[in-house]
Amino acid sequence: MSKAKDIDAAISGSAGRVIPPESLREEYEALADKVRAYRFAYYNDDAPLVSDAEFDALYRRLEEIEALHPELVTNDSPTQEVGGDVSAAFAAVEHLARMYSLEDVFSVEELQAWLRRAEGSVVKLGAQAPLKWLTELKIDGLAVNLLYRDGRLIRAATRGDGTTGEDITHNVATIKDIPQQLKGANLPAEVEIRGEIFIASKNFTALNETMVAAGKAPFMNPRNAAAGSLRQKDPAETAKRPLSMYVHGIGARSGLDAPSQSESYELLKSWGLPISPYFKVLDGEGEVLEFIAHFGEHRHDLVHEIDGIVVKVDDFATQRALGYTSRVPRWSVAYKYPPEEVNTKLLDIAVNVGRTGRVTPYGVMEPVLVAGSTVTMATLHNQDVVKAKGVLIGDTVVLRKAGDVIPEIVGPVVALRDGSERAFVMPTHCPSCGTALAPAKEGDVDLRCPNAKSCPAQLTGRVAHLAGRGAFDIEALGDEAALALTNPAAPETPPLTTEADIFSLTALDLSAVMVRREKKSKGVPTGESELVPYFYTKATGKKPSVPAANTHKLFREMTKAKSQPLWRVLVALSIRHVGPRAARALATAFGSMPAIRAASVEELAQVDGVGPIIAQALVEWFAVDWQREIVDKWADAGVRMADDVDESMPRNLAGLTIVVTGSLAGFSRDEAKEAIITRGGKASGSVSKNTSYVVAGENAGTKLDKAEQLGLPVLDEDGFVKLLAEGSA
Repeated sequence: MSKAKDIDAAISGSAGRVIPPESLREEYEALADKVRAYRFAYYNDDAPLVSDAEFDALYRRLEEIEALHPELVTNDSPTQEVGGDVSAAFAAVEHLARMYSLEDVFSVEELQAWLRRAEGSVVKLGAQAPLKWLTELKIDGLAVNLLYRDGRLIRAATRGDGTTGEDITHNVATIKDIPQQLKGANLPAEVEIRGEIFIASKNFTALNETMVAAGKAPFMNPRNAAAGSLRQKDPAETAKRPLSMYVHGIGARSGLDAPSQSESYELLKSWGLPISPYFKVLDGEGEVLEFIAHFGEHRHDLVHEIDGIVVKVDDFATQRALGYTSRVPRWSVAYKYPPEEVNTKLLDIAVNVGRTGRVTPYGVMEPVLVAGSTVTMATLHNQDVVKAKGVLIGDTVVLRKAGDVIPEIVGPVVALRDGSERAFVMPTHCPSCGTALAPAKEGDVDLRCPNAKSCPAQLTGRVAHLAGRGAFDIEALGDEAALALTNPAAPETPPLTTEADIFSLTALDLSAVMVRREKKSKGVPTGESELVPYFYTKATGKKPSVPAANTHKLFREMTKAKSQPLWRVLVALSIRHVGPRAARALATAFGSMPAIRAASVEELAQVDGVGPIIAQALVEWFAVDWQREIVDKWADAGVRMADDVDESMPRNLAGLTIVVTGSLAGFSRDEAKEAIITRGGKASGSVSKNTSYVVAGENAGTKLDKAEQLGLPVLDEDGFVKLLAEGSA
């Protein structure tokens, strides 16, 4: 049945109530999972998995389904959230005033409709019209919040989920553009300054040249480079990166009086804060469209990369009158430029084997400049996508770098074919280990290598994953080091043939590991290669080969990794579907690895945030002997396999969904969540009719407003303490 017929068939019941068919419900759940995963990769890992355009299309489809069937919307729906989760690598801090996302529009017609709706809303409110529009560039960087008290920088944080961000104060302090002390007299007692940290285009090119020269992978784009730079654990490393900032707004304020956005910019500039030179206050729709057209033509002539234009009501009183939805301000919109397209030659189609065994084709192209950066590769997802796009090796193809993030091959320019092109043939056997490829289950499009235990490419991927920020967080064990451990140029038998032995490695085990590097003569590449030690220094006539400084760091970090909490150990195991959210839920519910191993599918599925699919994946994973051996060997090596659990803790919040908003004197945000979860409750980030209680501290904001509109029980901090002690009774 078609989607249209599915929707028509769903209309039933009294008063024409629309009931979603099973196919639509399944589509919605799959979409929500994808959007969550892609958002986490973008905001938390600084490693986007899909293009902005593809994400936007998925997100808009999600909104369409929710508009038809609002009963599908849950507390953790991606449409109810702003930005990403807060990384465990940094301290969580709560913003005094919420940082919102922006509504996106993707065409001039959508923008015109939005502007006219805003004008109409203002007229209904009795405010002044026509409006003046502050129009500025949408910088492709990382949103930050700077808290100043009496002119001194107290704290800097990422946007995070809009309410809570990551504390990056020490790293931000290294950025020359950002003053530690504001200039002038009559400074506000307290003010939050919002802005975007970025890397200028010319500096990005120089940074990538430095990365390549050091044997490191270059950054994909300026946004990821800026985000990665700010998330360095050592501020001295951040200081080496060419970071800049432009401020674009104000959050909480005390003692600041400016009637409009543009006048506040002049005030911020007088304090010594960096203001973008590219904003204008414009009269009417026509001038806004001219501004968009001008910068659409000159977007690569600017100091920094952009992905659109932001249009804001300039007058603060009108902004306040228009207010906010649960996610976006009603007085601002982001117009996103269409994805850029260029033509280039598709030289080859190769395949990559991931840590889960999935074999993914990708295009190898003649280098081409698109959206401000040089592109040589683009994913093709699977063999069906290659066929659907109709591309042949040797084709001239249309390449689109949507949203300045991930390049995408759109299709071939058929008219330019000369007969020399050839079809891509998907390999039948794994290019890494030679095992016959097959779908994981009947009906799957993706082919996988089933040799999970011994496939070198999968092992390399799993080792890199276990060292990642969301798992053991072993900074000295990146992709290149993982490859050297599992698939070196020499010796024939690598030091690591299973991740089970990662914590049993010694420096001596790494002494013979060699990798192939390009030879240089007086710093100039020769075009030839040579074998060099990876973990040890190169022996000379005067000095023997000894462990390199990074090797010492690797072993120090692996020792620290053994003390990581249980949820990180679970993530490190590369169990399908078990990411940080599910791992936290499992660790909280069961407390130890043995308890999780002993649990049935039914017991695991009952955990909030787990469900039957993840539960089945866990049971199947632990049923495999060599996978159980990983856990056993890690435990023998001293890896922590249980969290400290207070057995006397009552489970008196079971079945309750609790939202904490604002600042509490006796609890940090994480402490409040932990207190709820350990007592069996669900700590949610958004308010809905299914919320049991809302705990409101200082500066509670819109969540408190929504709770009052819905008539939900609202507790102060004393009430929260009583709820924790006595439960809902």
